[in-house]
Amino acid sequence: MKHFLAPIACVLLLACQTATAADRPNVMILISDDVSWPHASAYGSKMVTTPAFDAIAKQGVLFNNAICPSPGCSPSRAAFLTGRHTWTIEHAGTHASYFAPEYETFPIRLADAGYFVGHTGKGWAPGDWKALGGKRDPCGPKFKAKPAKGESSYAAGFREFLNQRPAGEPFCFWFGSTDAHRPYKFGSGLEKGMKLEQAEVPGYLPDAPEIRSDFLDYAFEVERFDDDCATMLQMIRDAGEFENTIFIVTSDNGMPFPRAKANCYEHGIHVPLAISWQGHFPGGRTSDDLVSFVDIAATIYEASGVAPPSAKPLSGKSMLSMLESEKSGIIEPQRTEVFSARERHSSSRYNSLGYPQRAIRTHQYLYIRNFRPERLPAGPAQKYDSVTYDAAGNLVDAQLGDAHGGYHDIDACPSLDYLIEKRDDPKFGKFLGLSVDLRPGEELFDIQKDPDCLNNVATDPEFESVRKDLHKRLTQHLEATGDARQIDGGDIWEMYPRVSPLRWFPEPQWAKEHLDRVPIQGWVEERRPR
Repeated sequence: MKHFLAPIACVLLLACQTATAADRPNVMILISDDVSWPHASAYGSKMVTTPAFDAIAKQGVLFNNAICPSPGCSPSRAAFLTGRHTWTIEHAGTHASYFAPEYETFPIRLADAGYFVGHTGKGWAPGDWKALGGKRDPCGPKFKAKPAKGESSYAAGFREFLNQRPAGEPFCFWFGSTDAHRPYKFGSGLEKGMKLEQAEVPGYLPDAPEIRSDFLDYAFEVERFDDDCATMLQMIRDAGEFENTIFIVTSDNGMPFPRAKANCYEHGIHVPLAISWQGHFPGGRTSDDLVSFVDIAATIYEASGVAPPSAKPLSGKSMLSMLESEKSGIIEPQRTEVFSARERHSSSRYNSLGYPQRAIRTHQYLYIRNFRPERLPAGPAQKYDSVTYDAAGNLVDAQLGDAHGGYHDIDACPSLDYLIEKRDDPKFGKFLGLSVDLRPGEELFDIQKDPDCLNNVATDPEFESVRKDLHKRLTQHLEATGDARQIDGGDIWEMYPRVSPLRWFPEPQWAKEHLDRVPIQGWVEERRPR
């Protein structure tokens, strides 16, 4: 695989803005897929054992309030890579669309400044970064190799990367695991020897053996990711680069369970995070500061000495001074809020419309605006198994599928199956509704008392001043940063094509009654079955 080169003029320009090669740290990002806080043993979780994550936390900083920019993988990863809020990066801010090349990523910038850059596993995905003229993978070139006996494909890819790295050149590497993304091997947690009693079931799901077993299968994958991290950490030690490497271990978004992933609730956006740089970041500390992936990108630029993009400025603020501090707790009290957002997740409702949300998270509260509350948050229960439209887009013939074969903004899983099976059960029937029923336009949760986000106090007079304050702060930030959802309704978000397959759904009553709420989507019409 060829070195990630750029034009010589660009290299010289950026190189003059960096420290000498000997002073520049390596950057190692280890990112899991769909893991929620606090699912690492460093946080006290009894469901998982994560010695590699714990080691980075012990020698560096363990973050208690890391919030991802979006509860879905490709927009969250795009925000991480660009250092910009999802609503400021066009197509890349929604799921499975395009990535415009004018939004530069830190791997590309570091490569142009003399870093050896690459990734293995899942980089920015799903989506198509070539469709709008992109020439370079946002995560850098992908490295693959045939695994040795007992070696994972991820470790083999990293080994190949290290083998190709020019001597003395700093590196930036992105290890993107697909653990703990579904599907899981059913019963894998129990097969490993985990016990049902270990499972940590949140209050929005029923505490039943079937749910507990599903959580153990999830825990199995969290631990497998940690095993791969341990292997790569040892490879860096063996290469003599451990002390000059910044390690960043986190997850793109929350766990793949109903009311978690693809939702702006705590278990959708609150993720594990540990960062270390031996000899530079005092270890054994915890941070309660509110931080986001956009802040991590800013930190990488400052630590590497590479200038961030000027045409598309970063949304985040560097955490370098926080990491270099010797303090724990709230180290930088000026970090008073972080933001997260969601648009389309999967193809889950009529015309593949999204479920737009914006959220502001403080130390005590989580406030969410649901911009289209007439839409179902997980998508409708039923979709077409087969359907045909005429040239004008009118329905000609259709066959409805299973009465509960929808809800496609929830990953298919045993937990969802259980909720559907028990929907009429007097004890468990309420749980399906918590994940799939209509939600109000505003939600407010006291996450110190209600971390499962079950008690919406947005209409409670006792919290009216809090609601007004957070609504104002969120609105002002969205307006200041140019969010189309806030400024003009945001129909542009429905115009960004989805590159993955589409599903087709009956027209909902709200769409029949309010034609102005149904944007004209050329890309949908082009793909409509005829």
